[in-house]
Amino acid sequence: MASSEKFKLSKVLTISFAHFAHDIYTAFLAPVLPLLIKTYSLSYTQAGLLNIVRGFPSLFNPLIGAYIDRLGGRKIIIFAPAVSAVSMTLIGVSPSFGILLILLFIAGVNSTFFHVPSPVIMKQFSGKNRGLGMSFFMLGGETARTLGPIIALAAVSLWGIEGLWKLIPFGILSSLFLYWRLKNVQVKGLSHNKKEKELTSIKTILRKVRKFFALLTLFLIFRSTVKTALTFYLPTFLKEQGESLWLAGISLSVVELAGMAGTFFGGYISDKIGRKNTMLIASLLTPVAMFLFLQAVTYLKFVLLVILGLALFSTGSVMLAFVHDIKTDRPAFVNSLYMVAAFTTSTISTFGIGKIADMVGLEQTFYYTAFISILSIPVVLLFNENKDYTHS
Repeated sequence: MASSEKFKLSKVLTISFAHFAHDIYTAFLAPVLPLLIKTYSLSYTQAGLLNIVRGFPSLFNPLIGAYIDRLGGRKIIIFAPAVSAVSMTLIGVSPSFGILLILLFIAGVNSTFFHVPSPVIMKQFSGKNRGLGMSFFMLGGETARTLGPIIALAAVSLWGIEGLWKLIPFGILSSLFLYWRLKNVQVKGLSHNKKEKELTSIKTILRKVRKFFALLTLFLIFRSTVKTALTFYLPTFLKEQGESLWLAGISLSVVELAGMAGTFFGGYISDKIGRKNTMLIASLLTPVAMFLFLQAVTYLKFVLLVILGLALFSTGSVMLAFVHDIKTDRPAFVNSLYMVAAFTTSTISTFGIGKIADMVGLEQTFYYTAFISILSIPVVLLFNENKDYTHS
């Protein structure tokens, strides 16, 4: 097997750690959201605006992707954890709602710059095992979102929300560690192989992948309703149901912990049984588990949260592998299109759920998300993983 086709485990683990160190701070928002709602007297719609502002920079992903295709993204990955640490922990000492929005916007810009090149670099280190490589990549993020709520709540318990800034050193140390691990690693931008004028034009790429991304966006829209409800509003929902802040926060970690397993095994399984089959199984499980969750007593809710975490997050690494199965000389740009679709649908879902919850309440809104997720099933059936989507 050629060197470029080998699975380079140590480098794969380094990029996975980078994802973990960055995302652990972005996972702080959901568990402290009930406190922010109380502090600033926010409606659900305003609370959703926090996530929308954080996701807004993702609209510029294609521009960043075109830039990364020329130059690579090693420095971006190195600095991302430190910037994430500063911007996300200072929300605890924000003097106003306006400053809070600015901090979240900075976190969103940093997240956008990180998430465009990192899967491309992971692909470079994964060789032929792209599904497994993307599983490791997504595992880093899901581990962060599992531990993040617990760490945030522990920090709030010890120091109050104003003391979140004391967690900044881990982010800085993580960036120093990544510098040590990646300083001598050659991450290739396409300028190493081709001149800019020799690369496929952006217009040509868009024309060739438009059908694939139309389907993928529809799939993300219908899936993101349940995922947003559980990853952003779950602690607030359970708090309204009379549960403690700790139990509400731990429930989020349960979803994310199950998501870790789903994320890791989803990509691996899709290498074995196919991307489409894996996505179909997850799509069938999600609405059933969501309906049962809303009817269950407390201890059964946790069991169903595990099933939901497995089903919801398994498709993340599968979709990412699906995207990187596309043969193209602009992989970062193609990846950026996926990131735009993912972040935009998540942002719209966040706002929509908040708006509906203001009108009918969170519980009824959660039921609506389960119904909407059913629509992802026919969309999956339209995918053809044997088709080369780079050909019109």
